[in-house]
Amino acid sequence: MTLAIGLARAGITSAVIDSSDPAAQTADGFDGRASAISTASWNLYTNLGMAEALEPRGCPIAAIAVTDGMKPGRIDFQPGPEDGSLGRMYANRDLRLVMYETAAREQAITFLPNAHVASRERDDQGASVILRDGRTIRARLMVGAEGRKSPTRDEAGFTPARWDYGHRAIIAGLNHEKPHDNVAWEVFYPAGPFALLPLLDAPDATGTPRHRSALVWTVAERDAAGVLALSDRAFLAEVDKRMRGIFGAIEIASPRTSYPLNFHHTVRMVDQRLALVGDAAHGMHPIAGQGLNLGLRDVAALVEVLSEGMRLGLDPGDAQLLARYERWRSLDTFMVAGATDVLTRLFGIPGRIPSAIRRLGMAGVQRLPPLKRFFMDEARGMSGALPPLLRA
Repeated sequence: MTLAIGLARAGITSAVIDSSDPAAQTADGFDGRASAISTASWNLYTNLGMAEALEPRGCPIAAIAVTDGMKPGRIDFQPGPEDGSLGRMYANRDLRLVMYETAAREQAITFLPNAHVASRERDDQGASVILRDGRTIRARLMVGAEGRKSPTRDEAGFTPARWDYGHRAIIAGLNHEKPHDNVAWEVFYPAGPFALLPLLDAPDATGTPRHRSALVWTVAERDAAGVLALSDRAFLAEVDKRMRGIFGAIEIASPRTSYPLNFHHTVRMVDQRLALVGDAAHGMHPIAGQGLNLGLRDVAALVEVLSEGMRLGLDPGDAQLLARYERWRSLDTFMVAGATDVLTRLFGIPGRIPSAIRRLGMAGVQRLPPLKRFFMDEARGMSGALPPLLRA
């Protein structure tokens, strides 16, 4: 949908075929996940006219604390006053709400929710899909943006490199006694990473403001069912033990959910009248919080390539245009996905490196400002050749 909004702003019409129900996707409690929106992604939302509605819903990330089991020797990623925040944390529900509201104002977007594709066709003349209800949708370009299990990608014969990390992320919302001070925590334990992501304060049923964070607790796949089956009281006790009291007393604020952690990456991102964006092309471990941001970089690049090509009178399905998009995005997606995989194997998988060596490495990064600057720039998404939509 973000791609459709970007295309509409460039005067390009599109049809968004979505098998999900927007009412369910935006229901309170549907999805406890939250996403870190990088500086580059925020620039995209600003340029697409979404920032004003998003601004009051997000929590700035003032710093990131990285620690080995809350022991001494942690890394503090804290930008200077001229740099602004490291990003903003948003509940996924809030991102969807603003996205749907923005799209509804764009006449160039035909939105088809609760729609299921029965068949797809692509040839020299164009692309088309037949929906299960018999409707036929025709266009000059097809974009696969359905996420990690993209049927469009699989049907087209793309063969992503894939592997499973054997872990699952347990997601929950927490209310807590002490403020988080806009700090995101990434705590590495022998069993896997434990992340606390700052969210905006929100009133409870009595109107009293509550401090909130999103929890992403990585556990081995074999242990996930047991963690999910814990009572709220037992679950909170385990979480509190790992938090070491940094936020005081805690409460569950949303239902627990879980997601398997795996990796996939396609070497190719285009085919005849077909382009892939987001998790359809590359899915990674959430350890660095870059999955959604990488997909939004795809969006900005594809909008730039298509709008520039169509200004020159080219067909949006032109093979040379699509090849330019693929060249632009392939190296960036490979580098980010590869770096995230290395981080996961070093820090996110139990037993990879001893705790003492991990703390020594963290202390080394803390003492090297250029290296810390590199990591902060990567977190902001401000490295590499950026499309205009990603610039301030």
